[in-house]
Amino acid sequence: MRILIKIGSNLLKTEEGDIDLSFISNLASQIKKLREENNEVLIVSSGAVLCGSKKLGVSRPSDLRSRQAISAVGQAYLMHLYDSVFSNYGLVVGQVLLTSDVFSEGNEDRFENAKETLNTLLNMGIIPVINENDSVAVSELVFGDNDFLAVYVGFMMEVDLIILLSTAGGLLDEKGRVIHEVESPEEVFHLVKGTGSEYGTGGMRTKLEATRLATSIGIPVIITGKEEKLLETIRFKTSGTLFKTPKRKVRRKLRNIAMIEEPKGIIYIDEGAVKALRNGKSLLPAGVLKAEGSFKKGNVVTIANTEGIPVGKGKTNFSAEEINKIKGLKGEKVKELLDTSKEEIVHRDNLIVFT
Repeated sequence: MRILIKIGSNLLKTEEGDIDLSFISNLASQIKKLREENNEVLIVSSGAVLCGSKKLGVSRPSDLRSRQAISAVGQAYLMHLYDSVFSNYGLVVGQVLLTSDVFSEGNEDRFENAKETLNTLLNMGIIPVINENDSVAVSELVFGDNDFLAVYVGFMMEVDLIILLSTAGGLLDEKGRVIHEVESPEEVFHLVKGTGSEYGTGGMRTKLEATRLATSIGIPVIITGKEEKLLETIRFKTSGTLFKTPKRKVRRKLRNIAMIEEPKGIIYIDEGAVKALRNGKSLLPAGVLKAEGSFKKGNVVTIANTEGIPVGKGKTNFSAEEINKIKGLKGEKVKELLDTSKEEIVHRDNLIVFT
């Protein structure tokens, strides 16, 4: 089994603000046991700014350039901590720093190179410790406190499970109790707010958004706490929250649309159309409210609901100009106006819906 574990900044510090070496030690001990059962493990770890601030004895700066400078110091310290502690358990770690362009359309060579590097590390028995390259990123933590980076790496490496470790211990209901199983992240967004932490920019809402993307492409996600027993977790037994994947298998083409191909515009749809898409239907003009952007036929677009929240991505059969001509219309009228045999704006074979 191939597992990706994401560790947030807050997991790496104690209540007093010190680096939590006992947590890193416990993590190494559990990963050693996972490896003994022939599992492969990748780590996506935040914490460069936290470690840099600790190393330099300063508080987290507010300006981007200072944070980038501190992260350059902190990344070295972070890897020193992982290397020192994991070595005590006979584990070797390797640093991999990524930027978002690796996952951009047109950069397939960079994507494949990064993938091969990570596969080589795993084949050599080395545990990759992956972070965004904060010291050169144009905006801090482009991926969203590394929650989205974890999903993108999970997609790249075709992992079987993503474990997002969180101080919350899982998704909580209105009474503060952990919800142990969720069929669809979409159903539980009302329970979270978009708040982050002192050293991170994410929060449970970001984790849910990343989880929705992961489950949509067929990767199950568990959000749980730092005391989790990972040998149980990989058997989908958790004290946290398990997010299941849809029963249908997602084709590679649709996974690429979701993760790699850059949307050229947005199509806004009504709630009836949202329900139809979730029931496996194509996107028809009748449910379209408007199109934004200058996209052409064959381009990938984001599909959003009336609140602007993305519900999917797909390749369109019409340009933005054509869609705005036929929005709200049905069948034969569409074919007549555009002199076409097609009616679907996005056919379900070229559409991925976020669960």
